[in-house]
Amino acid sequence: ALRAAGGLLQAVQAVLEGQVNNAFALVRPPGHHAVAGRAMGFCLFNNVAIAARYALRKCGLDRVLIVDFDVHHGNGTQDAFYEESAVLYFSTHQYPHYPGTGHYQETGHGAGLGYTVDVPLSAGVGDTGYGQVLTEILVPVARRYKPQLILASAGYDGHWADPLAGMLLSVSGYASMVRTLVELAEELCQGRLVLTLEGGYHLGALAASI
Repeated sequence: ALRAAGGLLQAVQAVLEGQVNNAFALVRPPGHHAVAGRAMGFCLFNNVAIAARYALRKCGLDRVLIVDFDVHHGNGTQDAFYEESAVLYFSTHQYPHYPGTGHYQETGHGAGLGYTVDVPLSAGVGDTGYGQVLTEILVPVARRYKPQLILASAGYDGHWADPLAGMLLSVSGYASMVRTLVELAEELCQGRLVLTLEGGYHLGALAASI
């Protein structure tokens, strides 16, 4: 778990220092359910939240966008930044589903009001639905926010073969989503994009999608 969190920090540092254009931290355990005080849902440390905080405190950034396309809502990541605007958290997820959070009315609190964007989806949305969500919601939100770094909680448990959910995404659908993130990063923040592995429990689908 320590190596997973540290590996993502190294990836962020490498991208921000220009050693690589973008990066994918192939680490486990995942992180986006873990909250500050306890582990949850296979997650011990919230890797992506730690990485965002690192980018803000240690690397001098002011605005970080986290895009979470795991099939489950990243309650821990949302909780970490719910009352601040330095991180905009965007999540697509099957709803209602574990952990039960992620209603569209959850939009932040105080200084963070408007900086949480939850897109709860019914099972079976598939490639077309996800593409529409990214085009019609994520792209304009990201352009308005103008992040200096994009982090992605890359969960592949939405694949049609995965046993934990029913979103019916394909490998091509995942490729299209990540292509959108790459294009947004190139447009808004000098290509600075770092993905980290979250869920995905059918090993064949996981490998093909990554």
